[in-house]
Amino acid sequence: MDRFYPSGNEELLRAVANQGAVLAEVPPGSAPTRYRFLQRNRLIAALAAVTVVVEARWRSGALNTAHHAETLGRAVGAVPGSVHSANSAGCHRLLREGGAVCVTDAGEIAELAAPSGESLPEARTSPAAIHDGLTLEDLILLDALPLRTTSSVEKLTAVAGLSADSVRAGLGRLGLLGLAESHGGGWKRSGKAG
Repeated sequence: MDRFYPSGNEELLRAVANQGAVLAEVPPGSAPTRYRFLQRNRLIAALAAVTVVVEARWRSGALNTAHHAETLGRAVGAVPGSVHSANSAGCHRLLREGGAVCVTDAGEIAELAAPSGESLPEARTSPAAIHDGLTLEDLILLDALPLRTTSSVEKLTAVAGLSADSVRAGLGRLGLLGLAESHGGGWKRSGKAG
């Protein structure tokens, strides 16, 4: 992160570091070696909603990035080129092997990218459980409450492992929610609590 490479782009890289973000999997001072460029492609694929390969030789870093994106479940697009160009061989390979969608303009790329979260599966909606939103202490206390007979605050303190003040406050909250009932000085779980 602190060794700007290639040196010809040092000014641009410093601007990115000052105004944006620099991300690396290696500690400061690490040398920019050739194999790290392939490691970097994994980060690029993970940070992008869609990876579009515009030009790629039969074996290239761009294909490496596309394969990382596929592995992560990200959308991959490829721009077809001349069948006579070696720089299009990788794009044609992606299209032929079915790992990429053919894109030819910015609109198709935007459609492939879709707004963030739009391509996620729909959240399953289920009715709220009676216990949703209870604090951990209230859940422990509710679990300690008997179903048929009543229990004293002192006994609930021992069973739940909570202080007497916590039990009293929790019983008040559970009572307001209709989850606990008071009978003759003792407490039990209400029918609503199950």
